[in-house]
Amino acid sequence: MSVNQQAHTGPPYGQPQPGYQGFQQPAYGGQSLPGAPQSQYGAYNGPVPGYQQPVPPQGSLRAPPTSGAPPPASGASHPSGHVAYSQFEHGDVQNGIPASAAPMQRPPASQPFLPGSAPTPVSQISTFQQYGPPPGSVQQLRNHMAGMTIGSTAASAPPPAGLGYASVPPVSGSVSATGSGLYTPYSASQGPPPPSVSQALPVAQPPFPGQTIPTQRLPAQVPGFTPPPPSTGVGPSSYPPTTGAPRPPAMPGPPLPGQTLAGPPSSQPNHVSSPPPPSTMAGLHPGPPMSGLHGPPPPTHPPQPGYQMQQNGSFGQMRGPQPNYGGAYPGAPNYGSPPGPPPPPKRLDPDSIPSPIQVIEDDRNNRGSEPFVTGVRGQVPPLVTTNFLVKDQGNASPRYIRCTSYNIPCTSDMAKQSQVPLAAVIKPLATLPPEETLPYLVDHGESGPVRCNRCKAYMCPFMQFIEGGRRFQCCFCSCVTEVPPHYFQHLDHTGKRVDFYDRPELSLGSYEFLATVDYCKNNKFPSPPAFIFMIDVSYNAVKSGLVRLICEELKSLLDYLPREGNMEESAIRVGFVTYNKVLHFYNVKSSLAQPQMMVVSDVADMFVPLLDGFLVNVNESRTVIASLLDQIPEMFADTRETETVFAPVIQAGLEALKAAECAGKLFIFHTSLPVAEAPGKLKNRDDRKLINTDKEKTLFQPQTSFYNNLAKDCVAQGCCVDLFLFPNQYLDVATLGVVPYQTGGSIYKYAYFQLETDQYRFLNDLRRDVQKEVGFDAVMRVRTSTGIRATDFFGAFYMSNTTDVEMAGLDCDKTITVEFKHDDKLSEDSGALLQCALLYTSCAGQRRLRIHNLSLNCCTQLADLYRNCETDTLINYLAKYAYRGVLSSPVKTVRDALINQCAQILACYRKNCASPSSAGQLILPECMKLLPVYLNCVLKSDVLQPGPEVTTDDRAYIRQLVTSMDVAETNVFFYPRLLPLTKADVDSDSLPAAIRNSEERLSKGDIYLLENGLNIFVWVGVNVQQSLIQNLFGVSSFSQISNALSTLPVLENPFSKKVRSVVDMLQGQRSRYMKLIIVKQEDKLEMLFRHFLVEDKSLSGGASYVDFLCHMHKEIRQLLS
Repeated sequence: MSVNQQAHTGPPYGQPQPGYQGFQQPAYGGQSLPGAPQSQYGAYNGPVPGYQQPVPPQGSLRAPPTSGAPPPASGASHPSGHVAYSQFEHGDVQNGIPASAAPMQRPPASQPFLPGSAPTPVSQISTFQQYGPPPGSVQQLRNHMAGMTIGSTAASAPPPAGLGYASVPPVSGSVSATGSGLYTPYSASQGPPPPSVSQALPVAQPPFPGQTIPTQRLPAQVPGFTPPPPSTGVGPSSYPPTTGAPRPPAMPGPPLPGQTLAGPPSSQPNHVSSPPPPSTMAGLHPGPPMSGLHGPPPPTHPPQPGYQMQQNGSFGQMRGPQPNYGGAYPGAPNYGSPPGPPPPPKRLDPDSIPSPIQVIEDDRNNRGSEPFVTGVRGQVPPLVTTNFLVKDQGNASPRYIRCTSYNIPCTSDMAKQSQVPLAAVIKPLATLPPEETLPYLVDHGESGPVRCNRCKAYMCPFMQFIEGGRRFQCCFCSCVTEVPPHYFQHLDHTGKRVDFYDRPELSLGSYEFLATVDYCKNNKFPSPPAFIFMIDVSYNAVKSGLVRLICEELKSLLDYLPREGNMEESAIRVGFVTYNKVLHFYNVKSSLAQPQMMVVSDVADMFVPLLDGFLVNVNESRTVIASLLDQIPEMFADTRETETVFAPVIQAGLEALKAAECAGKLFIFHTSLPVAEAPGKLKNRDDRKLINTDKEKTLFQPQTSFYNNLAKDCVAQGCCVDLFLFPNQYLDVATLGVVPYQTGGSIYKYAYFQLETDQYRFLNDLRRDVQKEVGFDAVMRVRTSTGIRATDFFGAFYMSNTTDVEMAGLDCDKTITVEFKHDDKLSEDSGALLQCALLYTSCAGQRRLRIHNLSLNCCTQLADLYRNCETDTLINYLAKYAYRGVLSSPVKTVRDALINQCAQILACYRKNCASPSSAGQLILPECMKLLPVYLNCVLKSDVLQPGPEVTTDDRAYIRQLVTSMDVAETNVFFYPRLLPLTKADVDSDSLPAAIRNSEERLSKGDIYLLENGLNIFVWVGVNVQQSLIQNLFGVSSFSQISNALSTLPVLENPFSKKVRSVVDMLQGQRSRYMKLIIVKQEDKLEMLFRHFLVEDKSLSGGASYVDFLCHMHKEIRQLLS
């Protein structure tokens, strides 16, 4: 078989596999995941309008696909007719294999990953990076070519069906391995291609056992190529160029026939840093891959009977030659041989690599219909993207705790060998759907909860009662404790207490205890908490209309303060402060006819000028509060004060709560960098020149330690800070965010706030923030059974010791991620246990303990570990680990470490769990097959690889936001959800089936919605029918659609109603109100939208999914060799 011919290395993804009953998988759902263009943070709350678009290079971004595949069947996971759209020319083409409706497993959040560490400017293409020893000269190249064998080699036997993730053809010699950049482009200069070149197999053709592809080394260095990075590092430097540089094969070999080694053309705006020529590079076509066009018929070997499909499917073969993709890059040097007809380029078929959409869909179909019953130890829950009901029968719901693995290694050596981090993402106050019961509140009276004498673990379903029920043995430390007389109960014949089902703490995984006075500060019960609203009244805030907007909203919002269960009114008291360079406190005591203002101008020594009348009950002081809120906008209407203070504002709130002896929350509305003379004064230190240098980490660190000390004082008092920022320029989020972050608060950012477009989003965020469930003065501790212990914590909190996570406030959206390490051996029989105990004050002032328990399996075989991992949780942990790493290490080091760790995880699986097979095959564990695509998304995220438009504040904001996200939020943040609105069924309540995040999936004649938890983009193709435009936007043509819309017009027709209901449904699933951005194809905002098409290459240099998969394969092979 010819070198260029695709090898049959394992069943392609396109065949029915045992796990997917007979479902014809179009290449795992047929979606490709290339890198995405970089965002201009209109996205993360920046104004879109100001976004500048990089100048598109000439030429089309991608060539149009040449033939349309049949549209997917309805219910398919992508819209029919994904048109490859480019800013320039393109016909309406449908491409993409029809996806099946089978569910797939959930993708972890993903972001494209970049090749070089420096962002490449749009128009420049980095040089093609070769991996493999460089040949010295043109003459050597010729010699290489002369000695190259083209025949097929006898192959090793096909891998037996096993756990292996089916194989991708060998990277080194086979295309599949390196992905799009597998083969260097063919150049005409190298003679005609071998005859069989055009016979790439269609994806769905079963490979024949026993045939491998000869591995070949890519050509060595040619002028203009950079030598490969040393193979030890895994960093971006060793990535394939984004366009998909070839991977080094294990055996040296001449360049493939027809390969040109020329640098890329410079017109690929959207693969910026990719070097290879667009159409020549195998798999680098700028144009969308033509799914559905698998080239000429496969060679005639019949599939061998009896060849068992591998359990995980293998990456399918490359697609065949594709018409319209030219051969060699026209300007390529010939390196000596006479030109011959260029063979068609090859490329790893994006439809043949694991698709997040397919995995999510498969999981929904397989696990969405049955309730998830938590009675069994170590069960892996359905994916976060699946809607399912939970029945608590002894383990905490996955809504409260999700783990990276539900079967953990028995020894630390095994854990080190696998490199799979053992972590739990805990959301102690998570909101449950209405069909599920809230945790029961158990009151044991003055004696308080029953606990182990030694380790202080709380009574839970895993405690063992002995001696007829008189004593119990702790499941965490094995200590035996007397049962208190009031708690005694007889045991039945199985050793269970007779009242087992009557006591939540004996039969359920999650429950609450009423805490006694011993659990309270200073041994006295707490007062109900207070909310203090602190409004910036400087010139910018008044002029933009913000002050008036906040005051108007508060009049009605104060009726919706959180309250306990059936209470008539909220117990929370409220106070008001305004500020610029000085602070104004307001006395709103109910006995006053008018509010009184007191000014504190000595901001260096902050104090609260009044006690009585500052914090009041809303109902009692309603008229005075309403009068104050009417007067504030008028009082400051003519202000000329532009400077603000910030730290004294927090100090004032803290002092007020101290004086009132209660916990509480400060809602601070702030517009600018605090440059006025005062404690905590900041200077503008924004410096983009630090990006990609060793000093880049300083951009993420606070510029003064003042705020860290202030945060510590706030936590001690239970003073939580929520910060609403409205910047028109740099305001140092990295420093201003320290107090909100360490107190368990939230930051909301509305850059270039404009009343008409942003007020709806801000008011929705404010309402939800004021109304949501929150616990104050919280302390969380995680206990584990002997053998493992909690060693590291990530999230928005403060720690004064190594075990207690302290939060002034903890709301229902915040998560704490905990990493565990071995300190002894575990046993398969007893498994491992976690108990998370959260002590907090409820919004009514009641002190409570919320307990969540989880039991995990333990294993001595690595295969059991890899079978029970949860990729979404793993990505959540890895992203948080990396985002913390940028505070102390250069970003490139952090990226390299991520890639290296994931390569080690996959290499360990390959070495110890997969059936023997050719080294050229990429074998992934079934439950981690999305690890590469999601990891690439994390690597391409703005924190780790910013494009030129991402501001320093955006990066600091995103870094803090992600650190306390739950698994569902990181999932959609890193791998956004892309829905074809024109395929939505207007008569059903369901969402249209999602499609993969790649430009080639888009059709010019359709409208798509993309959401990532912070933004919703509605992308409108240039060829959308006029009737659809009229129905959705109320205008008669594409050119009349306004980019300034912040909400969709309310029109009385089925399509408008359906789209608005889809938007409302998505808004309801997210903790923040997403900004709606209308993007017209070929408009300047399209660059921003493309940044979120994470399977494509990104403008900041992030690799496409295909290229990154090849890069990972190369890293894995290096580790194995």
